[in-house]
Formats: sequence, structure tokens, C-alpha cells
Amino acid sequence: MDAKLLEILVCPLCKGPLEFRKAANELVCKPCRVAYPVRDGIPVMLEDEARALGEDEAGA
Repeated sequence: MDAKLLEILVCPLCKGPLEFRKAANELVCKPCRVAYPVRDGIPVMLEDEARALGEDEAGA
């Protein structure tokens, strides 16, 4: 994930910062407890595409 792109992307729900998790290829919003997929290098920032984080994933 391009560092400059990551700097400007925010969570569409809360407008907070996102964390890129390379192993899972997703962008995580800790306050909202959701993960947005990155497909073919393109972040899919749609609420319907977001995955809810499990209890064990929130701080990971």
C-alpha cells in the first residue's frame, strides 16, 4: 500500500485513521472495529464490503 495514499485515506464511517494490515491485505479502523479489503491494490472503502473485526483482532 502506498504510504501517501494511506495518509489521506480515512474510515468512511467515523473519518478516523486507518491501519494497513499487509498479511490480511486490508485497512482496519480500530474505533469502528471494521476492516476494508484491498483488492488488486485498490482499497474498497464501502460499508457493505467491510468486515467486522472479531474480539481477538481488535488490538492486533
